[in-house]
Amino acid sequence: MDNNNYPWNHDRRYNAYSLYFKHKFGERVQKISVDAGFTCPNRDGILSRGGCTYCNNDAFNPSYCDPKKPIEHQVREGIEFHKIRYRRAKKYLVYFQPYSNTYKPLEELKTLYEGALKQNGVIGLVIGTRPDCIDNEKLEYLQKLSEEYYIIIEYGIESIYNSTLDRINRWHSFEQSLDAIKITAKFGINVGAHFIFGLPGETREMMMKSVSQISELPLTTIKFHQLQIVEGTTMAKDYKVYPSDYDLFSFDEYIEFIVNFTERLNPNFIIERFAGEVPPRYLAGPGWGLIRNDQINVAIEKELQRRNTWQGKLHKKTGS
Repeated sequence: MDNNNYPWNHDRRYNAYSLYFKHKFGERVQKISVDAGFTCPNRDGILSRGGCTYCNNDAFNPSYCDPKKPIEHQVREGIEFHKIRYRRAKKYLVYFQPYSNTYKPLEELKTLYEGALKQNGVIGLVIGTRPDCIDNEKLEYLQKLSEEYYIIIEYGIESIYNSTLDRINRWHSFEQSLDAIKITAKFGINVGAHFIFGLPGETREMMMKSVSQISELPLTTIKFHQLQIVEGTTMAKDYKVYPSDYDLFSFDEYIEFIVNFTERLNPNFIIERFAGEVPPRYLAGPGWGLIRNDQINVAIEKELQRRNTWQGKLHKKTGS
């Protein structure tokens, strides 16, 4: 395919998140993570305690994220932090990241969200949450915000298989995820989704088979992570007892898998991330050493080019 004929109108072989924002806003947009002190219904006892078996947010949180600090303070510190590395960035999305960031009464959410949006250079919010922590009242409010700001709700889906969701203590079903994604899209709000490859009990055939159902979702953006076993989690204990239940990827295996997956994926989805990074000191299982996300992206693009393939080349719409 000629580069100019890719549906996303740039020469990358996948619908890249960074280039989407450059096209939409005319310049780089940088994400600023904040920790607003949220919890989850499967941590606080409403549904369960202990959270998802893989969860240890300390392995992902930037140093400036501290729930003891006001949101406004975290945003300003985050902007200063990123100015060192991304000097050209002048527009920012505030990412409400750890745990379920719609899991408070609406009036409390308004204070948090609007406090972030008032900061200089902030053009919108990325709100990470669970599909069972949203309702029409909150969506109506976010719909109004989206008339002035870029708003996206990012749902942790993780897997399409309910047996997997039960095993990792998610305490929601894939059907609940479908309902949340569809209603959010009906409100005209951007929708993101997060999936993990390598969860216990799933074969690679099952993971690859999920692409057809995922591709039918009304998503704006999508994130993928390879499973990493993190110290201090319930999963780390489970992995020691049942290692054969985990089909973890080596680096080369993952590049092959994710390229196969990407060429079957809906080309309209903006791919934000192909893989995750966890500092080696946090790992309780095999890892990829000090390989960074930019190196992963380069390896994926080289493999796409070697095969002369691209996102959606083998995508089949329902009924086709």
